[in-house]
Amino acid sequence: MKTAAVVLAGGSGKRMHADVPKQYMTLCGHPLLYYSLRAFEDSFIDEIVLVTAAGEEEHCREMIVERYGFDKVRAIVPGGKERYHSVMHGVKAVSTDTDYIFIHDGARPFITQEILKRVLGDVQEKKACVVGMPVKDTIKIADEDGFVADTPKRALVWQVQTPQVFAAELIRRAYGMLEKEEAELLARGVEITDDAMIVELLTKQPVYLTQGSYENIKITTPEDMGYAEWQMAERLEK
Repeated sequence: MKTAAVVLAGGSGKRMHADVPKQYMTLCGHPLLYYSLRAFEDSFIDEIVLVTAAGEEEHCREMIVERYGFDKVRAIVPGGKERYHSVMHGVKAVSTDTDYIFIHDGARPFITQEILKRVLGDVQEKKACVVGMPVKDTIKIADEDGFVADTPKRALVWQVQTPQVFAAELIRRAYGMLEKEEAELLARGVEITDDAMIVELLTKQPVYLTQGSYENIKITTPEDMGYAEWQMAERLEK
């Protein structure tokens, strides 16, 4: 069995109000991206494909991959206009003999070996899995005028994280279909928000929810970075 990880690191950092893309911002002495790559480098994953902003490939290779000795990084490829375009580029760069592909946000530095092992076990049986956690708060569905339209049963609502993991044949087929049907989907007003949605929508394959961790947050705002500094410092002290 062969596994690969596609790590997305093409963010602009606009919501961080920073002068550098958030993946290069320093978190406890290392670039934010370092932690996701380290987790996969130290895991059972056989190869890593790193997706960066177009034009950042060599910078990322020199300042991240070579500097920290990430030997499993097989390719560094430029991303696209939308997140799903970047994933598509990454999936295409994965070795053809790969059995399972892990897709992960480089801005989620708290991914653990336990989560990776858990989702690997699940995907071998289910073919499509997303890491996530049940929501803690009551969720309201709003109508177009800002009024509550529905209140879903809290026990059935999850907040989705990454990695999202798929049988390689399945995710390749889903993205191949997306290339052909993207214009039609956008014309219908379909907003493509994650990889699982593409699999659900185009292949009808059920996607299983694997338990992750409430700590497995995505760094998006300055407030997130402050929390991450505290949380990472605690983790490194253990």
